[in-house]
Amino acid sequence: MERTESMPALTRPAGAAPTDPESVLLPGHDVPLGRWTTVRRLLPQRQRRMVGAWCFVDHFGPDDVAQRPGMEVPPHPHTGLQTVTWLVDGEIVHRDSLGNVQSIRPGQLNVMTSGHGIAHSERSPRERPPVMHGVQLWVALPDPARAGAADFAHHAELPTWRSGDLHATVLVGDLDGVRSPAVVHTPLVGAELTFGGTAPATVALRRDFEYGLLALAGSAQVDGTTVAPGSLLYLGTGRDRLTVRAAPDCRLLLLGGEPFDEPLVMWWNFVGRSHEEVVAAREEWMAGASRFGTVADDPAAPLPAPTLPTTRLKVRDRHGGVRPVD
Repeated sequence: MERTESMPALTRPAGAAPTDPESVLLPGHDVPLGRWTTVRRLLPQRQRRMVGAWCFVDHFGPDDVAQRPGMEVPPHPHTGLQTVTWLVDGEIVHRDSLGNVQSIRPGQLNVMTSGHGIAHSERSPRERPPVMHGVQLWVALPDPARAGAADFAHHAELPTWRSGDLHATVLVGDLDGVRSPAVVHTPLVGAELTFGGTAPATVALRRDFEYGLLALAGSAQVDGTTVAPGSLLYLGTGRDRLTVRAAPDCRLLLLGGEPFDEPLVMWWNFVGRSHEEVVAAREEWMAGASRFGTVADDPAAPLPAPTLPTTRLKVRDRHGGVRPVD
Protein backbone atom coordinates (compact mmCIF):
# COMPACT_ATOMS: atom_id res chain seq x y z
CA MET A 1 0.00 0.00 0.00
CA GLU A 2 1.40 3.34 -0.96
CA ARG A 3 0.48 6.37 1.13
CA THR A 4 1.76 9.68 2.38
CA GLU A 5 1.79 9.68 6.17
CA SER A 6 1.86 12.67 8.48
CA MET A 7 3.93 12.87 11.66
CA PRO A 8 1.63 12.58 14.70
CA ALA A 9 1.55 15.08 17.54
CA LEU A 10 2.52 13.79 21.00
CA THR A 11 0.30 15.04 23.81
CA ARG A 12 0.33 14.56 27.56
CA PRO A 13 -2.09 15.74 30.25
CA ALA A 14 -0.90 18.78 32.19
CA GLY A 15 1.01 17.68 35.28
CA ALA A 16 1.14 14.02 34.26
CA ALA A 17 4.11 11.98 35.43
CA PRO A 18 6.53 10.75 32.75
CA THR A 19 5.44 7.17 33.43
CA ASP A 20 1.79 7.90 32.58
CA PRO A 21 0.56 6.53 29.24
CA GLU A 22 1.03 9.00 26.40
CA SER A 23 -1.64 9.96 23.91
CA VAL A 24 -0.67 10.24 20.24
CA LEU A 25 -3.03 12.08 17.92
CA LEU A 26 -2.84 10.51 14.46
CA PRO A 27 -4.33 12.56 11.60
CA GLY A 28 -6.01 10.57 8.83
CA HIS A 29 -5.71 11.21 5.11
CA ASP A 30 -8.13 10.81 2.21
CA VAL A 31 -7.85 7.77 -0.06
CA PRO A 32 -10.14 7.02 -3.06
CA LEU A 33 -11.99 3.71 -2.74
CA GLY A 34 -13.31 2.89 -6.16
CA ARG A 35 -14.79 5.64 -8.33
CA TRP A 36 -17.41 7.04 -5.99
CA THR A 37 -16.16 6.75 -2.41
CA THR A 38 -13.35 8.47 -0.54
CA VAL A 39 -12.26 7.16 2.87
CA ARG A 40 -10.19 8.66 5.67
CA ARG A 41 -7.37 6.21 6.37
CA LEU A 42 -6.40 6.24 10.04
CA LEU A 43 -4.28 3.08 10.23
CA PRO A 44 -1.63 2.14 9.31
CA GLN A 45 0.52 5.24 9.68
CA ARG A 46 4.28 5.70 9.71
CA GLN A 47 4.72 5.82 13.49
CA ARG A 48 1.74 3.74 14.57
CA ARG A 49 0.78 0.85 12.36
CA MET A 50 -1.46 -1.16 14.69
CA VAL A 51 -3.66 -1.06 17.78
CA GLY A 52 -3.66 -4.60 19.11
CA ALA A 53 -4.33 -6.74 16.03
CA TRP A 54 -6.29 -3.89 14.39
CA CYS A 55 -4.04 -3.16 11.42
CA PHE A 56 -6.24 -1.07 9.11
CA VAL A 57 -8.93 1.56 9.81
CA ASP A 58 -10.97 3.33 7.11
CA HIS A 59 -13.72 5.82 8.05
CA PHE A 60 -16.09 6.81 5.23
CA GLY A 61 -18.85 9.40 5.12
CA PRO A 62 -21.25 10.77 5.96
CA ASP A 63 -21.80 10.90 2.19
CA ASP A 64 -24.94 11.89 0.29
CA VAL A 65 -25.61 8.91 -1.99
CA ALA A 66 -29.21 9.77 -2.94
CA GLN A 67 -28.17 10.75 -6.47
CA ARG A 68 -24.89 8.82 -6.67
CA PRO A 69 -24.08 5.11 -6.81
CA GLY A 70 -22.56 5.03 -3.33
CA MET A 71 -20.07 2.26 -2.61
CA GLU A 72 -19.03 0.30 -5.68
CA VAL A 73 -16.12 -2.03 -4.91
CA PRO A 74 -15.94 -4.98 -7.36
CA PRO A 75 -14.68 -8.47 -6.47
CA HIS A 76 -11.22 -8.39 -4.88
CA PRO A 77 -9.12 -10.79 -2.76
CA HIS A 78 -7.92 -10.91 0.84
CA THR A 79 -5.45 -13.05 2.78
CA GLY A 80 -4.32 -13.15 6.40
CA LEU A 81 -6.98 -10.90 7.91
CA GLN A 82 -10.54 -10.36 9.10
CA THR A 83 -12.64 -7.49 7.76
CA VAL A 84 -14.99 -5.87 10.28
CA THR A 85 -17.71 -3.61 8.85
CA TRP A 86 -19.85 -1.25 10.96
CA LEU A 87 -22.35 1.33 9.67
CA VAL A 88 -23.68 4.50 11.28
CA ASP A 89 -25.98 5.24 8.31
CA GLY A 90 -26.90 3.53 5.07
CA GLU A 91 -26.78 0.02 3.68
CA ILE A 92 -24.11 -2.07 1.92
CA VAL A 93 -24.44 -5.51 0.33
CA HIS A 94 -21.58 -7.94 0.91
CA ARG A 95 -21.05 -10.81 -1.56
CA ASP A 96 -18.25 -13.36 -1.24
CA SER A 97 -16.75 -16.48 -2.79
CA LEU A 98 -18.26 -18.69 -0.06
CA GLY A 99 -21.68 -17.94 -1.57
CA ASN A 100 -22.81 -15.37 1.01
CA VAL A 101 -24.97 -12.41 -0.05
CA GLN A 102 -25.69 -10.24 2.98
CA SER A 103 -26.96 -6.70 3.51
CA ILE A 104 -25.61 -4.78 6.49
CA ARG A 105 -27.42 -1.88 8.14
CA PRO A 106 -26.70 0.32 11.18
CA GLY A 107 -26.47 -1.65 14.41
CA GLN A 108 -25.38 -4.82 12.60
CA LEU A 109 -21.92 -6.28 12.13
CA ASN A 110 -20.22 -8.16 9.30
CA VAL A 111 -17.05 -10.12 10.05
CA MET A 112 -15.30 -11.85 7.15
CA THR A 113 -12.33 -14.11 7.89
CA SER A 114 -10.06 -14.52 4.89
CA GLY A 115 -7.89 -17.32 6.24
CA HIS A 116 -5.70 -18.52 3.37
CA GLY A 117 -7.83 -16.68 0.81
CA ILE A 118 -11.26 -15.27 -0.01
CA ALA A 119 -12.78 -12.79 -2.46
CA HIS A 120 -15.68 -10.41 -1.91
CA SER A 121 -17.40 -7.30 -3.23
CA GLU A 122 -19.14 -4.42 -1.44
CA ARG A 123 -21.87 -2.36 -3.09
CA SER A 124 -24.63 0.02 -2.18
CA PRO A 125 -28.00 -1.51 -3.21
CA ARG A 126 -30.15 0.11 -5.89
CA GLU A 127 -32.78 1.09 -3.32
CA ARG A 128 -30.84 2.59 -0.41
CA PRO A 129 -30.93 5.23 2.32
CA PRO A 130 -29.71 8.68 1.18
CA VAL A 131 -26.66 8.78 3.50
CA MET A 132 -23.74 6.34 3.80
CA HIS A 133 -21.46 6.49 6.84
CA GLY A 134 -19.36 3.85 8.55
CA VAL A 135 -16.03 2.14 9.03
CA GLN A 136 -14.22 -0.87 7.68
CA LEU A 137 -11.43 -2.32 9.76
CA TRP A 138 -8.93 -5.11 9.30
CA VAL A 139 -7.72 -7.45 12.01
CA ALA A 140 -4.42 -9.25 11.38
CA LEU A 141 -4.81 -13.00 11.81
CA PRO A 142 -2.14 -14.78 13.85
CA ASP A 143 -0.56 -18.12 13.04
CA PRO A 144 -2.16 -20.61 12.49
CA ALA A 145 -5.54 -18.89 11.82
CA ARG A 146 -4.17 -17.01 8.84
CA ALA A 147 -3.58 -20.31 7.03
CA GLY A 148 -7.02 -21.69 7.93
CA ALA A 149 -10.37 -21.79 6.18
CA ALA A 150 -12.29 -18.68 5.15
CA ASP A 151 -15.50 -17.76 6.98
CA PHE A 152 -18.21 -15.10 7.16
CA ALA A 153 -20.58 -14.10 9.96
CA HIS A 154 -23.38 -11.53 10.14
CA HIS A 155 -24.55 -10.36 13.56
CA ALA A 156 -27.96 -8.71 13.40
CA GLU A 157 -27.91 -7.85 17.11
CA LEU A 158 -25.04 -6.99 19.43
CA PRO A 159 -24.81 -6.63 23.23
CA THR A 160 -25.00 -3.17 24.78
CA TRP A 161 -24.62 -1.52 28.19
CA ARG A 162 -25.43 1.89 29.58
CA SER A 163 -23.87 4.05 32.29
CA GLY A 164 -25.50 7.45 32.77
CA ASP A 165 -25.38 9.31 29.46
CA LEU A 166 -22.99 6.77 27.91
CA HIS A 167 -24.33 3.94 25.75
CA ALA A 168 -21.91 1.30 24.44
CA THR A 169 -22.37 -1.35 21.75
CA VAL A 170 -19.74 -4.12 21.87
CA LEU A 171 -18.75 -5.07 18.32
CA VAL A 172 -16.02 -7.59 19.14
CA GLY A 173 -14.40 -8.88 22.30
CA ASP A 174 -15.33 -7.92 25.85
CA LEU A 175 -15.92 -4.50 27.41
CA ASP A 176 -16.61 -4.21 31.13
CA GLY A 177 -17.97 -7.78 31.26
CA VAL A 178 -20.20 -7.48 28.15
CA ARG A 179 -19.05 -9.82 25.36
CA SER A 180 -19.76 -9.78 21.64
CA PRO A 181 -20.66 -13.04 19.84
CA ALA A 182 -18.22 -12.22 17.02
CA VAL A 183 -15.34 -14.69 16.70
CA VAL A 184 -11.83 -13.20 16.75
CA HIS A 185 -8.44 -14.88 17.04
CA THR A 186 -6.48 -12.61 19.39
CA PRO A 187 -7.47 -10.80 22.61
CA LEU A 188 -9.33 -7.82 21.14
CA VAL A 189 -12.09 -5.28 21.74
CA GLY A 190 -14.08 -2.93 19.55
CA ALA A 191 -17.01 -0.85 20.82
CA GLU A 192 -19.08 2.11 19.67
CA LEU A 193 -19.61 4.71 22.41
CA THR A 194 -22.48 7.17 22.06
CA PHE A 195 -23.19 10.07 24.40
CA GLY A 196 -26.49 11.66 25.40
CA GLY A 197 -25.07 14.47 27.54
CA THR A 198 -21.95 16.42 28.41
CA ALA A 199 -21.13 14.79 31.78
CA PRO A 200 -17.77 12.96 31.83
CA ALA A 201 -18.07 9.21 31.27
CA THR A 202 -15.61 6.53 32.37
CA VAL A 203 -15.00 3.15 30.70
CA ALA A 204 -13.03 0.33 32.37
CA LEU A 205 -10.00 -0.84 30.37
CA ARG A 206 -7.42 -3.61 30.56
CA ARG A 207 -3.91 -2.50 31.46
CA ASP A 208 -2.34 -5.13 29.17
CA PHE A 209 -4.24 -3.85 26.12
CA GLU A 210 -3.27 -0.91 23.93
CA TYR A 211 -6.14 1.31 22.79
CA GLY A 212 -7.13 3.82 20.15
CA LEU A 213 -10.15 6.10 19.94
CA LEU A 214 -11.64 7.68 16.82
CA ALA A 215 -14.60 10.00 16.38
CA LEU A 216 -17.33 8.92 13.98
CA ALA A 217 -19.47 12.00 14.67
CA GLY A 218 -19.03 14.98 17.00
CA SER A 219 -15.95 15.60 19.12
CA ALA A 220 -14.68 14.54 22.52
CA GLN A 221 -12.00 15.50 25.03
CA VAL A 222 -9.57 12.86 26.31
CA ASP A 223 -6.41 13.68 28.29
CA GLY A 224 -6.83 17.33 27.31
CA THR A 225 -6.84 16.42 23.61
CA THR A 226 -9.75 16.97 21.21
CA VAL A 227 -10.70 13.94 19.14
CA ALA A 228 -12.71 14.93 16.07
CA PRO A 229 -13.70 13.06 12.89
CA GLY A 230 -10.65 12.56 10.73
CA SER A 231 -8.20 11.62 13.49
CA LEU A 232 -7.41 8.71 15.78
CA LEU A 233 -6.10 9.12 19.33
CA TYR A 234 -3.64 6.35 20.24
CA LEU A 235 -3.83 5.76 24.00
CA GLY A 236 -1.02 3.27 24.56
CA THR A 237 -1.01 0.57 27.24
CA GLY A 238 -1.15 0.63 31.03
CA ARG A 239 -4.59 2.22 31.45
CA ASP A 240 -7.29 0.70 33.64
CA ARG A 241 -9.89 3.34 32.74
CA LEU A 242 -10.70 5.96 30.15
CA THR A 243 -12.54 9.17 30.98
CA VAL A 244 -14.22 11.02 28.12
CA ARG A 245 -16.06 14.33 27.98
CA ALA A 246 -18.08 14.43 24.77
CA ALA A 247 -20.64 16.63 23.09
CA PRO A 248 -24.23 15.29 23.02
CA ASP A 249 -24.83 12.84 20.14
CA CYS A 250 -21.07 12.21 19.81
CA ARG A 251 -20.16 8.76 18.48
CA LEU A 252 -16.74 7.29 19.20
CA LEU A 253 -15.18 3.98 18.21
CA LEU A 254 -12.94 2.39 20.84
CA LEU A 255 -10.42 -0.14 19.52
CA GLY A 256 -8.08 -2.16 21.68
CA GLY A 257 -6.21 -5.38 22.02
CA GLU A 258 -3.19 -7.23 23.26
CA PRO A 259 -0.13 -5.88 21.39
CA PHE A 260 0.36 -7.98 18.24
CA ASP A 261 4.01 -8.95 17.90
CA GLU A 262 4.02 -11.00 14.70
CA PRO A 263 5.75 -8.94 11.97
CA LEU A 264 3.63 -8.22 8.90
CA VAL A 265 3.90 -7.42 5.22
CA MET A 266 0.83 -5.42 4.15
CA TRP A 267 0.39 -4.72 0.46
CA TRP A 268 -2.84 -4.00 -1.42
CA ASN A 269 -5.43 -6.42 0.04
CA PHE A 270 -2.98 -8.95 1.43
CA VAL A 271 -1.56 -9.35 4.92
CA GLY A 272 1.39 -11.73 4.92
CA ARG A 273 4.71 -12.44 6.57
CA SER A 274 7.16 -12.17 3.67
CA HIS A 275 7.67 -10.59 0.26
CA GLU A 276 7.44 -14.01 -1.38
CA GLU A 277 4.13 -14.81 0.29
CA VAL A 278 2.49 -11.63 -1.00
CA VAL A 279 3.94 -12.09 -4.48
CA ALA A 280 2.48 -15.61 -4.61
CA ALA A 281 -0.96 -14.38 -3.51
CA ARG A 282 -0.94 -11.69 -6.19
CA GLU A 283 0.07 -14.18 -8.89
CA GLU A 284 -2.69 -16.60 -7.89
CA TRP A 285 -5.30 -13.84 -7.89
CA MET A 286 -4.28 -12.60 -11.34
CA ALA A 287 -4.30 -16.18 -12.65
CA GLY A 288 -7.84 -16.80 -11.36
CA ALA A 289 -6.65 -19.61 -9.07
CA SER A 290 -9.15 -21.59 -7.00
CA ARG A 291 -7.57 -20.22 -3.80
CA PHE A 292 -9.89 -17.18 -3.92
CA GLY A 293 -12.96 -18.63 -5.64
CA THR A 294 -15.66 -16.64 -7.46
CA VAL A 295 -17.82 -14.00 -5.80
CA ALA A 296 -21.47 -15.05 -5.68
CA ASP A 297 -24.09 -13.08 -7.62
CA ASP A 298 -21.68 -10.38 -8.84
CA PRO A 299 -21.12 -10.31 -12.61
CA ALA A 300 -18.47 -7.57 -12.49
CA ALA A 301 -14.93 -8.36 -13.58
CA PRO A 302 -12.52 -8.99 -10.69
CA LEU A 303 -10.40 -6.03 -9.66
CA PRO A 304 -6.86 -6.44 -11.06
CA ALA A 305 -4.00 -6.21 -8.60
CA PRO A 306 -1.65 -3.24 -8.98
CA THR A 307 1.90 -3.74 -10.18
CA LEU A 308 4.32 -4.71 -7.46
CA PRO A 309 7.09 -2.25 -6.58
CA THR A 310 10.54 -2.89 -8.02
CA THR A 311 12.01 -3.31 -4.52
CA ARG A 312 11.24 -5.98 -1.94
CA LEU A 313 8.21 -5.44 0.27
CA LYS A 314 9.29 -4.64 3.82
CA VAL A 315 8.48 -6.77 6.85
CA ARG A 316 7.41 -4.38 9.62
CA ASP A 317 6.58 -4.69 13.29
CA ARG A 318 3.62 -3.02 14.97
CA HIS A 319 5.62 0.18 15.56
CA GLY A 320 6.55 0.48 11.90
CA GLY A 321 10.13 -0.73 12.31
CA VAL A 322 11.62 -2.89 9.54
CA ARG A 323 12.32 -6.47 10.58
CA PRO A 324 15.29 -8.32 9.08
CA VAL A 325 14.49 -11.03 6.54
CA ASP A 326 15.20 -14.53 7.86
